[in-house]
Amino acid sequence: MPTVLGLAHAADAARTGGKAAHLAALLAAGFPVPDGFCVTTGAYARVATGVPTGGPDLAARARAALLAATVPADVATQVRAAYAALGADVPVAVRSSATAEDLPDASSAGQQDTFLHVVGADAVLDAVRRCWASLWTDRAVSYRTEAGIDHGTVALAVVVQRMVDAEVAGVLFTADPVSGRRTRTVIDAAPGLGEAVVSGAVNPDHVVVDGGGVDADGVITEHRIGDKAVAVRGVAGGGTERVAATAPERACLSDDQVHALVAVGRRVEAHLGTPQDVEWAIDGEGTVWLTQSRPITTLYPQPPDRGPGLRVYFCVSLAQGLTAPITPMGMSGFRVIAAAVAGGAFGAPVADPTGGPPALVQLGGRAFVEVTEVLRSRVGRALVPRVLDVMEARSAVVLRGLSAEPDLAVRPGTVLPVVRGLARVLARFRVPPVVALSLACPAAGRRRVDRLGARLRARTAVPAGLPAPARLDHVERVLSGIFPVLPSTMPVAAAGFLGLALARRAAAGELDDDATHEVLRSLPHNVTTEMDLELWAAATRIRADARSAAALRGPLPDVLPPVLARELASFLSRHGHRAVGEIDLGVPRWSDDPAHVLGVLANYLRLDDPDRAPDVRFARGARAAETAVARVVDRVRRRSRVRGALVAFGLSRTRQLAGMRETHKDLLVRALAHVRAQLAVIGAELVARGLLDAVDDVYFLELPEARTAIGGADHRALVADRRAAHARELRRRHVPRVLLSDGTEPEALAAPPPDGALVGTPASAGVVTAPARVVLDPVGAHLEPGEILVAPSTDPGWTPLFLTAGGLVMEMGGSNSHGAVVAREYGIPAVVGVADATRRLRTGELVTVDGAAGAITTD
Repeated sequence: MPTVLGLAHAADAARTGGKAAHLAALLAAGFPVPDGFCVTTGAYARVATGVPTGGPDLAARARAALLAATVPADVATQVRAAYAALGADVPVAVRSSATAEDLPDASSAGQQDTFLHVVGADAVLDAVRRCWASLWTDRAVSYRTEAGIDHGTVALAVVVQRMVDAEVAGVLFTADPVSGRRTRTVIDAAPGLGEAVVSGAVNPDHVVVDGGGVDADGVITEHRIGDKAVAVRGVAGGGTERVAATAPERACLSDDQVHALVAVGRRVEAHLGTPQDVEWAIDGEGTVWLTQSRPITTLYPQPPDRGPGLRVYFCVSLAQGLTAPITPMGMSGFRVIAAAVAGGAFGAPVADPTGGPPALVQLGGRAFVEVTEVLRSRVGRALVPRVLDVMEARSAVVLRGLSAEPDLAVRPGTVLPVVRGLARVLARFRVPPVVALSLACPAAGRRRVDRLGARLRARTAVPAGLPAPARLDHVERVLSGIFPVLPSTMPVAAAGFLGLALARRAAAGELDDDATHEVLRSLPHNVTTEMDLELWAAATRIRADARSAAALRGPLPDVLPPVLARELASFLSRHGHRAVGEIDLGVPRWSDDPAHVLGVLANYLRLDDPDRAPDVRFARGARAAETAVARVVDRVRRRSRVRGALVAFGLSRTRQLAGMRETHKDLLVRALAHVRAQLAVIGAELVARGLLDAVDDVYFLELPEARTAIGGADHRALVADRRAAHARELRRRHVPRVLLSDGTEPEALAAPPPDGALVGTPASAGVVTAPARVVLDPVGAHLEPGEILVAPSTDPGWTPLFLTAGGLVMEMGGSNSHGAVVAREYGIPAVVGVADATRRLRTGELVTVDGAAGAITTD
């Protein structure tokens, strides 16, 4: 099998790497790609025999071994012949093409080396060997480690291409990499070769085009002229020197060239089936050449196509504090619960409860719900953001900001369904009488919630020896019956907050926000707070037992000391149904894996200041709340005895009832933990029958699939694929709170920068405030976790610093440079092309980076 292939025949990514395979696909589709050839991974495998793939100093040892290797004689002969076929001493680009490069979920942007203007066969062979070694640069090893890519599975091919005599070159994104808008094209361009744009060594022209494609021109909404200054590193004394362009005020691209590039980009995207990051060059005759195309790895998955018009999706996962992806079984459970909500609250029963209502969708492993019609309703757009003000304030801001969108204008006939739905819930669950009862007698309201909990526990009782099909029926019944928990319990807590509203109105300004916060401290009847205090009490008893305390302070023994074992078992008997990310059925409960609980106990033992003990702090907070209540009541009573009595009544009910706001979540999680345990029994049976490999594989099935598995279907391959997808999503750093049907994340749309801000090009959305760290040279640089990295420019050698940076500011570069791409992959806000940033910002200065607005402000 030949180890050197013509570029047109390099479509097998396993043999030729991502870059070569994509270039071959472009050639096959008739796109203009510079001629060349590929040295396959087979050649690398022959010289990499014995190269280490683990252990200390891995990168340096592997690099040294490859640099010392000799190119096999037959490979050298094939390379010489392929190079000669390009022409006599033709200048070529020698480019790395790794098998872990240009993947849908990891771009590996710039992590391996490229060598330009290589002339002569001997020089080409030397560059090939250096490309092989670059698979093991520190930055490449760090990137793969962060991306969860096994070093032992990666190999490297090398692409050799004729150099384009470029007049202008750059990068084109067929979707806005910052906002996610799929109908927007973003172009960075600079004179000469595109490598300076890609590496972030130049301040390019920046062009944004809305719409457009093969058959129609879009609208150029932004054409910002960069100064085209180039950063040259390694100047005397270290650091970077800026070399000015000859005609910085002149645009690199005409409008016609911009539209031509947009059309080419849309054709490439259509052919490859996904938004693309395209490197291009235009020669002296005006020909557009494509030198690379790869998927844009940082875009969030687009919602399903549901016809014309703008649609809005709200992330339920984030609203529940769940940033990790949900397992397939967890999502399947959500669908059943949502189907019950749709039928019970809105009178819209779902034909197949396991399929859930159409409004609930899964995107990137997270749960989203379509809220388009809610925002088109006058009642909905007023009510929903107010609810979110309490639980997820940033989402409320985003939804309010969408009210000006023409597609979301209030429509007639949308108020009545919302009002009917609310009225149905209020009547079915007797919400007004329950609120009144709770206000009149808080203890009666709490007893009502206790009775609901008892009924829920009775419904989760399962007969011994229940066969798997009946057990799965039971699971679906329990999930369908969860819906009444929220509307049945929340009115009791709501009565407490209604009392607070009454008190604030009666206080007439005497109960400000600060006083309100004091009143709400250390609320009683909060199951979460009570759980934490129980764990602290267990820690104090464990501290008194020398063996148990020693076990927690060191590596845990296989058999826990009696006191520690007893305290842990007692705590788990009451709270073992809880977990981090507990609303996902696929997440182990503390009773399944108590490592988190043991870790908290160990941390509690390190707390040796009695004044900071949780029970002391809670008691102190309760006293402060009582003092705040008395102070406010006294001030109001001096003005009006009636108002004083109303304030006293309202705040009394707040203190006695508002803590119940956590009870519905506890009851919900108890039911989910029960369902999880029943699914584990089913999983064990499927393992015993050889239909699953592990018990917890059942959580990577959905409910209908679990039923077919009980019937004999083998879903092991499906489980393996879903586990791999879940692992990829676990590495995603950024999840949108609100997503539009065209892929746009509204929160990432640029807002006008504030007066006095340093302004650059938006590169990675998000806002972060942290101390700045000005770094002129990455070698030996010290960067505290979370600091804002301020640099003159960054090439891929800088990117390991991004792992601990809280944000990035660059003087050079565009939104499509390697630094910007990696910042987006790592989920850190970034602004590039900020003039004199390293001089105008100081190390230690508190700065705010707004990656969507392209603005940096100082405090």
